[in-house]
Amino acid sequence: MTTTQVPASAVERAMRRALELAASPGVPLGPNPRVGCVLLAADGSEVAEGFHRGAGTPHAEAAALAEAGEAARGTTAVVTLEPCNHTGRTGPCAEALIKAGVARVVFAQPDPNPVAAGGAEALRAAGIAVEMGLLEREARQLNRAWTFALEHGRPFVTWKFATTLDGRSAATDGSSRWVSSRPARVDTHRLRGQCDVMMVGSSTVAIDDPELTVRDEYDLPLAHQPLRAVVGLRELPEDKRVFNDRAETVRLRTHDPRAALAELFSLGKRHVFLEGGPTLAAAFLRAGLVDEVVAYVAPMLLGAGAAAVGDLGITTIGDALHLQITDVTPLGNGPETNVRLTMRPIQADPDRHHRNEETA
Repeated sequence: MTTTQVPASAVERAMRRALELAASPGVPLGPNPRVGCVLLAADGSEVAEGFHRGAGTPHAEAAALAEAGEAARGTTAVVTLEPCNHTGRTGPCAEALIKAGVARVVFAQPDPNPVAAGGAEALRAAGIAVEMGLLEREARQLNRAWTFALEHGRPFVTWKFATTLDGRSAATDGSSRWVSSRPARVDTHRLRGQCDVMMVGSSTVAIDDPELTVRDEYDLPLAHQPLRAVVGLRELPEDKRVFNDRAETVRLRTHDPRAALAELFSLGKRHVFLEGGPTLAAAFLRAGLVDEVVAYVAPMLLGAGAAAVGDLGITTIGDALHLQITDVTPLGNGPETNVRLTMRPIQADPDRHHRNEETA
């Protein structure tokens, strides 16, 4: 199949537009990635566009093809992810592009899902020109948790905590209200909404009775709520707020972080937001299962009280778990100021967690 080459500048603009479409707010998170698609005519003008709106809805390519109709023939399809080559709730996107008569496909990121991969080969076999890698880094960042989960066979884990300057999450009397400021709490809910699981330990539920829902800046619940996951063997009263009908809740009756993540992965969950308590956080850190750390630091000192994280089995400074800072953002003004630190663990010694678990 031959086609007039669309100007490279137009293709890049279309890919940036496809990335914007893929990032459209309100799309439920979970087993499927965010994907955008733009169809271009030979002169570089846009014919149609589409994006995936969640599990069970048309994929981005199918949405764009439906909008274009017969005008799709001979176009260049610019897609943020390799078109899928399998039948799930919807048909293969590669087949839909072939049937529509698309002449060229440019995609950013190859599909890491072995079940869905192979779209590029199917397109080439049908005589369609295929190119990959345009803005791949941006596409991978858009679906960073989903990509990580598919490549590692477990959900990506973000651990969030609020702390004073001296590492205290609560005072000696147990009070923790206002360790984080209102701007920090609003920001926390924004991050919660980017995940598909909110996780706490059973002790946190017993003591603090959190609801674990996501609210907007006006303190109103979002229409779509992440799954609430409670880890641990402790029996809990049914009237705890985490068991109300404002979101779905699952009990993970284990103390093994890997087992908890395996169960969530089997449920199609790809990004866990870990909020629950110093003991649960320590268990995930000791197991090497924290992929991102978000700390809200309040400019205050307590001098005593609950630590932000439990015992990590570290007895010498040489074994300290080092974190690489990827972002520093002040939130709020005056007495409402907090600093958000976003970090990722640096595994200087990959065997350290194994040694600690053996001696624990």
